[in-house]
Amino acid sequence: MQKQFKYGGNRRNYSAPKNRYNNKKTAGIHPSKFVNKAIEPEADVPYAPTHSFDDFGFHRQIVSNISFLGYNSPSEIQDKSIPPALEGKDVIGLANTGTGKTAAFMLPIIDKLFVNRDLVSVLVLAPTRELAQQIDEEFKRFAAGQKLFSTLVVGGANITRQIQQIKRGPHLIVGTPGRVKDLINKRVLRLSGVNTFVLDEADRMCDMGFERDIRYIEAEMPKERQTLCYSATMTDSVKSIVEEFMIKPVTISVIKSSTNDHIEQDVIHTNGKDHKIETLVELLAKPEFERVIVFGETKYGVQRLADNLVKNGIPAEAIHGNKSQSQRERALKKFKSSHVDVLVATDVAARGLDIPDVTHVINFDPPKVYDDYVHRIGRTGRAGKNGKALTFVNSR
Repeated sequence: MQKQFKYGGNRRNYSAPKNRYNNKKTAGIHPSKFVNKAIEPEADVPYAPTHSFDDFGFHRQIVSNISFLGYNSPSEIQDKSIPPALEGKDVIGLANTGTGKTAAFMLPIIDKLFVNRDLVSVLVLAPTRELAQQIDEEFKRFAAGQKLFSTLVVGGANITRQIQQIKRGPHLIVGTPGRVKDLINKRVLRLSGVNTFVLDEADRMCDMGFERDIRYIEAEMPKERQTLCYSATMTDSVKSIVEEFMIKPVTISVIKSSTNDHIEQDVIHTNGKDHKIETLVELLAKPEFERVIVFGETKYGVQRLADNLVKNGIPAEAIHGNKSQSQRERALKKFKSSHVDVLVATDVAARGLDIPDVTHVINFDPPKVYDDYVHRIGRTGRAGKNGKALTFVNSR
């Protein structure tokens, strides 16, 4: 007979002593915070851009590429931030993932490179390998046919190959702060010719402890340059960086409500490790769990869980810090193409991921801080779609 499990569903059920959940050594979040009856998201009023891509004055090849890629009209962040960027102004773009912000900073950069093809003149920093790779791919798509070259420098990939690529002289470098700093220290990467510096998802980079590396990297560049900073939130760390790095920046904000009230959130009570896995397997076997991200706490735990799911007949892939770049790319490709329906991930590995149509997020291990919880469940319910988030809670 199939075992039964039950959803929590009622905030008033919890009367545990405060120190049980507020102790810094435990999750630190009361389970009631994981329960929310979803509210239907308000229908977004389509943004009416004031420009077309032709209006920006891009060179003909760039406009042709934009049209070929199927972009009909600018998104709000593109419409508002491209003009000041083209004028050479420093820009602060406050925008969520999925709003078109990569093109918002990349198109003006490519337009500048079309005229001035100085090598290693653009540096883009991103918090994760996956986001850096996405940015690099976008550059290649928009710059097609213009003989402009980029190099991706991220941890977990062959540094010797990256060194060889840098020595060939790319126009643009996109990378993660740690690897960029390593290449500077090896005296391979010199930033004295950088005239455009981009910080993408600046708040995430600071959250992940990269603020010191960012400052180290910035100190290697000329002070006279254009700086573009994109972030979902203006945290104290980001504000400090902006004040130090930028000159009279233009601020563009297209942030929508950051609430996750439209995501159905609930808890599932489990009794020990074996019961947790049994319950997870039962859930994932249900037809409505079409595309699921499962979050675990540790690299080793995430890999063991993914292996366990496979043994139970559920195709799954894992991404975590011990995976090489190529392994992570293959895992994400399988998940995005629906070759597997379950992706098991750590918090750090999932930073910056923008995967459409995730139906469920499952917190197999509860996060330690609420900001991580908000980030996790935000992987579902995107672009106005419904989403569900479930958190396992030990009923001891």
